[in-house]
Amino acid sequence: MKVLITTDWYEPVINGVVTSVLMLRRELEARGHEVRVVTLSNSIHSYKDGNIYYMGSVSAGRIYPGARLKMNRTRSLLRELAAWQPDIIHSQCEFSTFRVASALSNRLGVPIVHTYHTVYEDYTHYFSPSVRVGRYVVTAFSRWICGHTACIVAPTRKVEQLLRRYGIHCRIEVIPTGVDLRAFRNSRPERQAALRQQWNLPQDHTILLYLGRMAKEKNLETLIDQIASSGRRDVTLLLVGDGPDREAVLNYARSRQVPFVYTGMVPHDEAPDYYRLGDIFVTASTSETQGLTYFEALAAGLPVLCLRDSCVEGVVEDGVNGWQYETGEAFSQYLHAFCESGELRQQMQQAALASAERFSAEAFGEAAEKLYLSLQEQPVPMAAGAQG
Repeated sequence: MKVLITTDWYEPVINGVVTSVLMLRRELEARGHEVRVVTLSNSIHSYKDGNIYYMGSVSAGRIYPGARLKMNRTRSLLRELAAWQPDIIHSQCEFSTFRVASALSNRLGVPIVHTYHTVYEDYTHYFSPSVRVGRYVVTAFSRWICGHTACIVAPTRKVEQLLRRYGIHCRIEVIPTGVDLRAFRNSRPERQAALRQQWNLPQDHTILLYLGRMAKEKNLETLIDQIASSGRRDVTLLLVGDGPDREAVLNYARSRQVPFVYTGMVPHDEAPDYYRLGDIFVTASTSETQGLTYFEALAAGLPVLCLRDSCVEGVVEDGVNGWQYETGEAFSQYLHAFCESGELRQQMQQAALASAERFSAEAFGEAAEKLYLSLQEQPVPMAAGAQG
């Protein structure tokens, strides 16, 4: 089967979309499928590198940090991909590269599968001062996107339910992205020791790990408040990542006198080593579609202490492999319990490793393949495209 993946985000960017795309490509190729990727270049110049097509683009950082928009120079690209004749187009983003997916779908009569990665309701502050207007725009835009697809992939039931509330009636399949468990199974004690020394992590402190974007929607100031309010002086917050709110977050941690270590962004293939530096993964984010970093933390043997969210129902089990809290008081209670009992800590770490087995990359690739095959047996819903 020939599968074309379109995505506005790709390496070297590190985020959930890129992680999902790289995993999907690898798993499909491992199953014998031919995969090509269309993404955006970091300049106005278009080029091709193997089976990756980079379209010339310009910065759209004023709309969203790091975002880019393609330039209207895609005719030769479309001709080459049309000649290749993909069997399935799997779109991962709703903006520039979705236009390419839609154009090819209309030209070839090939179905589009679209993964709805982002709950845009949580990002309206980037483009609208009015929450009500922002949500109206998100609803209308989501309906337009879904109207051009044969099937939507929702990473969790939370996303599926959200789309149904928007009045979207097309086929929706829930397929979690999963985790490359192989990357987390190879423990490297010497590397761990070197990193602990490099970042001067206190040996007698419980390390609270946050790995991810440092942006408003991640609610990091609330997390810092909760750590400060817990009253514990034997914990260190390890912040791994980067984002538009980096300096504000670091300054706030200083003002609240929360001990922290900031590493900045780390290469994707080194992420498992940094997860293992932590004792427990902590977050106060409410903007997750599936909490991919939660899956990765569990795969590294880290219990998860997160704000209660329907996206992790059945994933983070209270008192087993972590806790979902609803208040700052509950956060403190759970953190105290974890820090005070070595036996509980060990039990939860073992449970975290065991629970991660349900979210393998192989299961993700198999589910995607089954979906593609089912769509090939059906006519492309051209009438749906007319809804846009």
